[in-house]
This record gives sequence, structure tokens and C-alpha cells, in this order.
Amino acid sequence: MSQTPTFSQLVSLSTKVGFISFGGPAAQIAILQEEMVERRGWIDQPAFLRALNFCMLLPGPEAQQLATWLGYRLHGVKGAVAAGGLFILPGALVMFALAWLAAAQGEWPPLQAVFAGLLPIVVALVLHAVWRIGRRSLKAPAAWILALAAFAAVILKVSFPLIVIAALAAGVVLDRFGIEAGAAGHHTPAEGETVAKTPLKALALRIVTHTAAFAIIGALPLLLIFAFAGTDPFAAVAAFFTKAAFVTFGGAYAVLPYIAQAAVEEHQWLTSEAMIHGLALAETTPGPLILVTEYVGFFAGWNGAAQAGLSPLASASLAAVITVWCTFLPSFYFVMALAPLIESLTRDRRAAAALAGGTSAVVGVIASLAVTVGREAFFDEGRIDPVSIVLAIGAFVALARFKASPLLLVAVGGLAGIGRMLTGL
Repeated sequence: MSQTPTFSQLVSLSTKVGFISFGGPAAQIAILQEEMVERRGWIDQPAFLRALNFCMLLPGPEAQQLATWLGYRLHGVKGAVAAGGLFILPGALVMFALAWLAAAQGEWPPLQAVFAGLLPIVVALVLHAVWRIGRRSLKAPAAWILALAAFAAVILKVSFPLIVIAALAAGVVLDRFGIEAGAAGHHTPAEGETVAKTPLKALALRIVTHTAAFAIIGALPLLLIFAFAGTDPFAAVAAFFTKAAFVTFGGAYAVLPYIAQAAVEEHQWLTSEAMIHGLALAETTPGPLILVTEYVGFFAGWNGAAQAGLSPLASASLAAVITVWCTFLPSFYFVMALAPLIESLTRDRRAAAALAGGTSAVVGVIASLAVTVGREAFFDEGRIDPVSIVLAIGAFVALARFKASPLLLVAVGGLAGIGRMLTGL
């Protein structure tokens, strides 16, 4: 039988998890499993797995949403805010400092050398994500077709939200014809196991009230910032990252091509190279990898300081806060508003089929990101850089064969960049 902790115990553990949650969603979910299920017995294993399946069906970072749901299960709304918020906060503070370093000191030659050394490591990390997800999901011809179609769509600059919607719909349609769109099964109740059902009227009322409450909660801080500092560039930052939060399906790697295209080409908040630096730096922080959005938002404010009439640091700070707020508030909304659906959603064949189609498409989307990063990493003024190619291959082998820590590889990449600067390689 699970034991309910006090609120202070939940806060204490959530703070610890926030500081040690390196290594991406798989590692973070393992930490939550060990700390809350195995070591303390606060949540039983079946409930944990149902919650994990539920969070995987939602847009947003599944590990952070799982932490939010666990807090909600243990102490209601205040537990959700504490567990979900503390999962984000340490990484957000570290990313803020790294973004400032990149923006304020980015022209310093040693830092440029470090960034150059990180590029091939990012290629390896992205390719490893393609390999890891593809090996799990691309087990049927239709799954390969969805992945290739998504890859082509990104290259042709089709809107990422449209790609996500089409892939989810394709999964459902293919399932109706008995065609497997990927490997994403649904949970079948065990013999004698009952499924809790929420009356439709009560569920509709819950969704309406939560939607209204979160809309007000989300808008108030933004309106205060707009009143104090104006809307440019802050309104565009808020609108873009709110939209991105609702299509962050498949993790940070999947949504990054969409974010990079809009931030670099449409809004011109930062350069393509700086965008890739942000992804590398996000690998060094605890918490969800989607915190890379904070880096993008920081640069949007830093480079838009003149429009706001503020100092670069003040403008960047406001934009970073807006980005984190708009990126993660929807995650809390989804978990709290849809919590009664956890049993039915995780057992719903259509939901599983949609997830299968989306996951297959995500492989192609992430592969397109590898192409973008590879162009930056492997070509120097139009010439192929063989040293970077060797570094990328070595890092990929370390990840795939020896399960090396991404944080360690980022450190190695930075040192390799310094070494190349000193030796002239």
C-alpha cells in the first residue's frame, strides 16, 4: 500500500529531483520511479505506469508532466505546482545563466571555440535520438512511410503543427483499416480490473472551468509585462511559444525544427548557429530539454532590447520569463484538466493509434534536424571539416554502444573545441 507524504516531504524530494534530473526524459522518468515508487512507496507501480502512458499522449515534456501528475495525486493543486515547478526551476536558472554567457560573451574566442566543439556532439545526440526512437517505432512499412513523409514535409517547410495533426490522424485512419502505424500499444485491463469512468457532464464542466482559470492565470502576468515594457518583442514571444507548447509532441528534438525555422528565419531572433549552441547548452542543464526555448526567448529579448526601450539584460530577462511561462503552463493545464481521463485514455485504442502515427512521424522530423545541424557542424566556409565528422561519429558510438552521458560528451566536445583552437586543427 502506498504511503502519502507530507507536503514538506514532497517539496524536499521535488527540489532534489529538480537538481539531479539530467540525461533526458528516460533518465528523468527512471529517477521519479526510483524515488517515488521504489524507495518511498508514495505511488504504486500500476498507477505510475498508467500516469506515464497518459503523459506520453499529451503535448509537452512527459517527464515534467509525470512529476506534475505525481504531485497532483499526492497533494492536489499545490502538490502539482510544487512537483512540476521544482522539476523546471533549477534547469531554468542554469539555462538563464548560460544564455546570458552566450549573448554577452559569445564573441570571446575561447567561448567560440567551445561552441564549435559542441556542434558535432549535437549532431551525434540528434542522430542517436533518431536511432533510438526509430528502432522502437519503425516496425511496419506504414511507419516508415509516415517518417519519410514527415522528413520531406519539414524540408519543404510545411507547418509543424500541420505535420503533427496529419500524423496523429493518419495513425487513427490506418488503425481502422488494420494497418500498424508504429509501435505504441494501449494498456489492456487485467482480468477483474475495473476502469474508473467520469460522467461526461462533470468532465465537460471540469475542462471548461480549468480552461477559463488557466487562461486568466496565463494572461495576467503577460498583461502586466506588456503594460510595463510594451508589446515588442514580448507579445510575439508569448504568442509563438504558447503555440509551440500545444504541438510539442515527441519531445524537444521533434519540435526544434519548427522553433528554429520560426525563430531564425521568420522572427530573426538569433542565428542558426546560435540556435544549435542553445540545444547543446540545454544538454548541460537539469530538467526537460525543451528548456532550450528559454535560450531562444532570452536571445529574442536581448536582440530586441532597442524595440522595448530597455537594457539588453532587462529585455532578455522578461522575454526568458515569458518563454518559460508560456512553454510550461500548458503542461500543468493538460495534467490538471484531463486527470480524470487517465484511466480511459491509456486504454483507448484510437489514442494509442494516434500516438503511434505521431511517433513514427517524429522520427522523420528529428532526422530533418540532423540535416540542419550537420550543415553547421561539418562545413566550414563551404569546406568539409573531417575533424568534426570524426568527433560526431565517436560521440554517436559512445552513446549507442557505451551509453555515455550526454553531459559528459558535451564537456568533451567543448574541450575538443579549445584543443582545436590551440593547435590550429
